[in-house]
Amino acid sequence: MSMKLYVGNLSFDTSTQDLEKMFGEIGTVESTNLIEDRDTGRSRGFAFVEMSSQAEGESAISQLNGKEIGGRELKVNLAKPRENRSAGSY
Repeated sequence: MSMKLYVGNLSFDTSTQDLEKMFGEIGTVESTNLIEDRDTGRSRGFAFVEMSSQAEGESAISQLNGKEIGGRELKVNLAKPRENRSAGSY
C-alpha cells in the first residue's frame, strides 16, 4: 500500500523533477504534487509525494526530515487526510 507524504519548507526554486529525483533515490515515487500559487504559478514551498510502499515512505521520512536542501531544513512527515471545506452559508 502506498504512503502519501507532506514535504514542507521547500526552497521556492525546487521543481517537481527535483522532488522525484530526491525521493526516487530512496524508493519508488508514485506521484508528486508541488503546490503552486494560483495567481503567480510560483511554488508555495510545500508538496505531496506518494511513495509506493509504507516502508519506503517511512524510510524517506527518516532520511529526509530535517535535511538541509537549498538552504532550508525540510519537514517530511505523513500527509494528513484532506478536510472537507464547506463554502459556508450566507
